[in-house]
Amino acid sequence: MIILTILFLITACIYSSVGFGGGSTYLALLLLWGIPFTVFPIIALCCNIIVVTGNCINYTRAGNLNLKLLVPYLIGSVPLAFFGGTLSINKEIFEVLLFVILTIAGLLLLINFKKYDDNEKSYKKISYPISIGIGSVLGFISGVVGIGGGIFLSPILFLIKAGKPKEIATAASLFILINSISGVFGHLSKKFVFNELLNYWPLLISVFIGGQIGNFVNIRILSTKVLAFVTGALVLFVAIRMGIKIL
Repeated sequence: MIILTILFLITACIYSSVGFGGGSTYLALLLLWGIPFTVFPIIALCCNIIVVTGNCINYTRAGNLNLKLLVPYLIGSVPLAFFGGTLSINKEIFEVLLFVILTIAGLLLLINFKKYDDNEKSYKKISYPISIGIGSVLGFISGVVGIGGGIFLSPILFLIKAGKPKEIATAASLFILINSISGVFGHLSKKFVFNELLNYWPLLISVFIGGQIGNFVNIRILSTKVLAFVTGALVLFVAIRMGIKIL
């Protein structure tokens, strides 16, 4: 448990530095440690909530919240995240789909990261039906697997230049937070016992600490272009990790 706790702290630090919660990597670590499959989705979601709550507060205080950018995606994602949390899915099939999606998103983001600058004046606005549709798909995936969905939303918003990088990071964090909460309620419908979660309290504390460290790095240190690059590299890293696991 000590090694797993340290790895959770490191994961939270890295992911929170780019506005993510780390759910996908928490899931991988829990799988490697042999945690029961019925338990680890809700552990990952709870860790997401802990990590991104601090991000959301700090980003909002810094003036980076753009509700017009975020709300349409939440309208579609929240109910589907709950619904997805109530379902079970073939893990092998989903891992293949996730690998393909993340690989494409990571590569495109790395290719285009130099274009993302705080001085950019023109941003693209996606119509509400499309935004809600995208949010619905991401929310459903988030609920089923036990992630927040920000690792999907962030590359999409970066690639279409939907807003400033800090606004996108804020939107991704809030997207993760709200979808994770919705997903938790969905998974609770499967009669998960909270006492089981209490057995993993060191993991929850470690991600809280790691999240605070990563958030400081994001707000005070990283430049816009570095933020976009790190986001792309992180997404691609997750894709490679999943690809290795599938093989």
